[in-house]
Amino acid sequence: MNNFNNNPQGVNNPSPEIYAARIGFIGTILSTLGDGLQSIGAGITLQQLEVSSIQDAQTQTDQSDQFDSMQKQIDQLTRKIEEMERKR
Repeated sequence: MNNFNNNPQGVNNPSPEIYAARIGFIGTILSTLGDGLQSIGAGITLQQLEVSSIQDAQTQTDQSDQFDSMQKQIDQLTRKIEEMERKR
């Protein structure tokens, strides 16, 4: 017999198992990409939280410095008032 079809049977029409394996492979790739994107998003969130935390700490330090400065000014004014009262 002359067989003009040199391709093995089933190459043009993949079996359901091969089709399912291909779909599973594509699903795994998409899942891996999704996990990668999720990791990048978590990293960005972490970085933003760290920056925010540093800014909050700096703000608290600035406020503490301002409070100390105001307390010194109040103490100076109190001393000056006491001096003025003694000079009367």
